Amino acid sequence: MSVNPNEVQVGAQGRVVIPAALRKAMNLKPGERLVARIEGNRLVLERREAIARRLQNRFSHIPGDVRLADELIEERREEARREKARMEKMSGG
Repeated sequence: MSVNPNEVQVGAQGRVVIPAALRKAMNLKPGERLVARIEGNRLVLERREAIARRLQNRFSHIPGDVRLADELIEERREEARREKARMEKMSGG
């Protein structure tokens, strides 16, 4: 059985070593921190900067003067008002 040079083994305490060729290709330096996440049945390691860029691109169509948190809060308040009105109607009040 031949060993894939990019294959990693899970060691003690769940540690893995990223093969040198992959570290070089990704320009990973010792001590650099990566974020791990599960994507389907895959484990993905990613730089924080890449995540930030992806999120910025995802929401780049939203005008700068729009505050999504404020819109979400207003949506939740409206839902609460509708729920309160529904409950009052059901209780006859």
